[in-house]
Amino acid sequence: MARRILAVCASVVALAIATSGCSSSKNSGTKTPAAAGSSAGGGGGGGTVVIGTADFSESQVLGNLYALLAQSAGYKTQIKTVTTREIYEPALEKGQIDIVPDYAATFTEFLNHKANGANAATVATSDKDTTLVQLKKLAEPLGLTALEPSDAADENAFAVTKDFASKNNLKTLSDVAAAKLPIRLAAPAECKSRTFCGGALTDKYGINVTKFDTFDFDSVPGKKAVQNGNDDMVEVATDDGTLDQFNLVILDDDKHVQLADNLVPIVGKKYASDTKLADAINKLAPVLTSADLGALDAQVDNEKKLPADVAKAYLVDKGLIKG
Repeated sequence: MARRILAVCASVVALAIATSGCSSSKNSGTKTPAAAGSSAGGGGGGGTVVIGTADFSESQVLGNLYALLAQSAGYKTQIKTVTTREIYEPALEKGQIDIVPDYAATFTEFLNHKANGANAATVATSDKDTTLVQLKKLAEPLGLTALEPSDAADENAFAVTKDFASKNNLKTLSDVAAAKLPIRLAAPAECKSRTFCGGALTDKYGINVTKFDTFDFDSVPGKKAVQNGNDDMVEVATDDGTLDQFNLVILDDDKHVQLADNLVPIVGKKYASDTKLADAINKLAPVLTSADLGALDAQVDNEKKLPADVAKAYLVDKGLIKG
């Protein structure tokens, strides 16, 4: 899964990683091993589509989903590892990379700051459709096309144990504030000063965070700290498929503080007006949910399955490609 807290902040200064997160990545241009779309695929006749992915599970699964859908429409595909947006966004403009999976709000803000400067006002919002309008407005002058975003999103979220939620009648973050509960938060060290982390809780919701306990974002130790009662709340990702294992539940961001980081395919200049390819990739948008994405990530991260195999099984199960 992507690392949202660092991603959103990094995008503001145009220093985000290709996943919109903090995951490290390999050198740009190397082929992803065992990818569904490496070299030939499909019946041909549609050209070769180069798909960029980062070197972590979510991006690789998405890249393979795109590759298989493109192949089903008659394209050949190749999957390459990409690094930062400063590298792959110009490559999209030049036609060196054809599709990259990205996150609507984060990519919007990257283009916003590229066009209008590092201090430009935020144009992405918590609404998917409104953010997509802004994204297209910024992308189209560069020759880029944003396809349909899915309901699946990888955003900051805050979880408590199901027992803690039940005991205090908590369903939303506003409920926490209304209950005037002192909260010990498990989150990265930088969370305290970040708008979409500590700032969201204290400034937007008025939650009394009495302790910031330092853990990596959405980490197992952080989730265990809450599960064991050492902390009360942990920052996680909305697509985390492991929360049930820790008896955790996400509290609703009822004030819509978090920006709409729905998954969206970004198409480069070479295929920007190719409706056949767009139609093939857009089949994924109405199907993929955050729960699905978390489950797909977990199959790679926990069950050690190959991204290509996970992607194919999902598309076959959803009836989007033939087995």
